[in-house]
Amino acid sequence: MMRHRNAPPFIVELAGLLALPLVGCEPSFMPLPPPPAVATRTPPPLAGGSAPPPAVHHAPAELDPSLATAHAPEVLLVDFTTTQGDVVVEAHRSWAPHGADRFYNLVKLGFYDDTRFFRAVDGFMVQFGISGDPAVSAKWQEQGIPDDPVKQSNKRGFVTFAQRGTPKSRTTQIFVNFGDNSRLDNTFAPFGQVIAGMDVVDAVFKGYGESPNQGLIQSRGNAYLDTVFSEPRWSQARRDSQVVESPTSGPRTI
Repeated sequence: MMRHRNAPPFIVELAGLLALPLVGCEPSFMPLPPPPAVATRTPPPLAGGSAPPPAVHHAPAELDPSLATAHAPEVLLVDFTTTQGDVVVEAHRSWAPHGADRFYNLVKLGFYDDTRFFRAVDGFMVQFGISGDPAVSAKWQEQGIPDDPVKQSNKRGFVTFAQRGTPKSRTTQIFVNFGDNSRLDNTFAPFGQVIAGMDVVDAVFKGYGESPNQGLIQSRGNAYLDTVFSEPRWSQARRDSQVVESPTSGPRTI
């Protein structure tokens, strides 16, 4: 059950935020670092050996890009509930307005429900944001947003949209920086920062390396990941989420 946090006014309750089982994959949206080879190994079992609860699924019509038109609050907090714990992201519209607005709309629509961490590179970043439903992925693949100027650095805990390196190529995939990736600052504009739960981000399973295929995730969705990378199948149940207009400003130390 989601633990709601004490918050100032302007709370907007959003149902079913994020499902992020911990697996890895290689997307085409990020420049590859020179990471060491990671041996594939079986991830540890869930705590207590219990099976995860059923996952939330949305009809493609509920996740249509035409619905993503709202402007984000100037500062907002978003709770992500994963199979390994909660992660709280503080997003700032002043850092990257187009990025913050897209993030806000994706959260409101429930886009990230029952999605996966599909790429985790030790010392670099962890990435997610491909829908588990191929019909939904097809709707969003070409729905890029305008570029934002880079105002913050891709340092530890900062959250940024992935992109192809071409204009208006940011769609739904985002990543969290494990360390100082300021070399990305010429292109990748952070819109938020993890302010709680960075230990959960650090603990994302990295044993699959970059072996899952992003094209197959797009075309087959979670059916591909759950079949090929099924030890264990870290599904996620529907959770409540919370967006809060926050009085805080400026990056935090985590």
